[in-house]
Amino acid sequence: MEFISKYWLFGLGFFAQGLFGLRLLIQLFLSEKAGKSVSPTIFWQISLLASFLFLTYGVIREDAVIIIGQSLSYLIYIRNLQLKGAWQTLKWFVRLIIFILPITAWLWILNKPDSLQQAFSASNMLSFWAILGTCGMLMLNLRYLYQWYRSEKEKESVLPFGFWVISAVASLIVVFYGYQKSDPVLIVSQGMGLVVYLRNCVLGLKDSSKQSKRN
Repeated sequence: MEFISKYWLFGLGFFAQGLFGLRLLIQLFLSEKAGKSVSPTIFWQISLLASFLFLTYGVIREDAVIIIGQSLSYLIYIRNLQLKGAWQTLKWFVRLIIFILPITAWLWILNKPDSLQQAFSASNMLSFWAILGTCGMLMLNLRYLYQWYRSEKEKESVLPFGFWVISAVASLIVVFYGYQKSDPVLIVSQGMGLVVYLRNCVLGLKDSSKQSKRN
């Protein structure tokens, strides 16, 4: 039973990360087609679904790093859907469920005080690897604050060059953290993501070069 529960959990984590990877592949395909980095609606729709699933994974694994990271990015995904005009097209009860899901997850772990205390204990959170992993996860999610700022400034959902630079650095940090934690989900997902982040950096530089020549 322990074997089954362990690999079922990894299956959940890989599925969530698979969705994160799928959104990147779709975004990269559409960016290559457009010749520049773009911010498609489906990117944010898949992001929101994957974020909830990975938050659930983090709760079950009692991994404070994952819990903190996914909680920060959830509402930003919703805001981008609002900027794309996609959020308003959802039925009211669907929007309500989306808001309730992360709250339910937090209520669930708050009802398990022993597990929560263990996850956020000083010994877990103050080690070098926990600090490094937290920094990487925070960068992966706080990059969306930068993306959100740029989107509000542009009055539309955008994925700016700086977003991809932050993504690449953060992804590399999380790969090291995942290796230390023996977490194949983090190693594989962030390793694959790193390739997409770097490619978008290249597309961003090419687009900037074209705009400079025009000016």
